[in-house]
Amino acid sequence: MKKRQFVDHIRIYVRAGDGGNGIVHFRREKYVPKGGPDGGDGGDGGDVVLKVASDTDNLTHLFFKSRLIAKSGDHGQGREKHGKSGKELVVRVPPGTLVYESMEAGVSIEELKAQSEPIADLTMDGDRFVIAKGGKGGKGNVHFKSSTNQTPQEHTLGERGGEGFYYLELRQIADGGFVGFPNAGKSSLLSVLSAAKPKVANYPFTTLQPSVGVVQFNSMMRATLADIPGIIEGAHENVGLGHDFLRHIMRCKLLIFVVDIAGVDMRDPIEDVQTLRKEIKLYSDELASRDWMIIANKMDIDGASVNFEFLRSRFPKIETIGLSALTGEGVEVLKKRLEKLIGKEVS
Repeated sequence: MKKRQFVDHIRIYVRAGDGGNGIVHFRREKYVPKGGPDGGDGGDGGDVVLKVASDTDNLTHLFFKSRLIAKSGDHGQGREKHGKSGKELVVRVPPGTLVYESMEAGVSIEELKAQSEPIADLTMDGDRFVIAKGGKGGKGNVHFKSSTNQTPQEHTLGERGGEGFYYLELRQIADGGFVGFPNAGKSSLLSVLSAAKPKVANYPFTTLQPSVGVVQFNSMMRATLADIPGIIEGAHENVGLGHDFLRHIMRCKLLIFVVDIAGVDMRDPIEDVQTLRKEIKLYSDELASRDWMIIANKMDIDGASVNFEFLRSRFPKIETIGLSALTGEGVEVLKKRLEKLIGKEVS
């Protein structure tokens, strides 16, 4: 089965429908020799609307259709018949979509963000944002009749619909975000805690897109957790997956640093935490100030217990939980802490 492409930022062209023209028309009926003006109005152009859909998790559909053009309104007709309004074009986007106005081609999303603020932040299921407004329909000559102007030739044209280029950027919405080097076990842990089924294997960069899972603590409390793809040294400078996925932890309230405490890949867990913290701070001071904790995964492997004690002594003020995503050891302890830290009542 071919793996689907994951798109989380894209430049699109948007054009709303033009308004239809009003027309000049006069009644022409048998036995009515002096029929008056009856030119109808043009219909309004259709809007282009972005609508949040919780069952959508990326912008891939816009990669293949990046030109969004709504229908124009029909022109007016005689007998004061109004032209039909253009149907609005509704485009589904995932929760966490930011909208930026883009004035020129070739500008990256990072450059654009440095220059401007988003014009919309779409987070709640069902939220709607009119990104381009349809043009108003023109007036028919029936509107220009007066006692001194019995046969008006005036009418107005429909207005042009709004248009422009925009950047859409997705930032996954989650209460907590798993951050760690490849093979630390983030995907495995997410699959154990929630119903999410990220791909799990033992090689670098297994996860090539963020996965979000819902952890149900009890009938009244739950939280969303995001598995952020492996961050490596230099990620803040867009090395590796870099900016492509660092953006997805910007909305997380709690950062959860997952390390391979057994050092299976000859990694030093303490050095890993220090490197990850450094990358987060260099990317965003605001993000670095968020609450954080450490998960020491793979406690079932020989030598992990000794490394765990070293880790706790190096970060004595930071909550550190040892567990094994493989055997389930310590998972319930983590769930209880997450419920207290980021659990939310089910609405």
